[in-house]
Amino acid sequence: MALYEMRTYTLHVGMRGEAVALYAKLGWPALKKYEKKLVGYFLSDTGTLNQIVHLWKFDDDADRRRHWAQIYDDKKFMAFAGKLRPLILTQENQLLNAAPWGPHP
Repeated sequence: MALYEMRTYTLHVGMRGEAVALYAKLGWPALKKYEKKLVGYFLSDTGTLNQIVHLWKFDDDADRRRHWAQIYDDKKFMAFAGKLRPLILTQENQLLNAAPWGPHP
């Protein structure tokens, strides 16, 4: 059964526009080659504001660990991450197992 990872970045108030521009200019170009594992990116509109949420789908935990090791070894991604980190107030990573019923992305 697939393993999903939901990463939620809560940004400092007023930094959402800068973070979105940074993702568009550097983040997505660096991450695009890894998109087959990406379910999607989302921006909060209600509830806790100033959040960027992304959901990834992996075969299992070993697949997830290989994926992030590749990304963290990517110089273009790390250059982006170095610019994004100061905009982030908190980061939460949640691992989710697919339920045995219903549709799955």
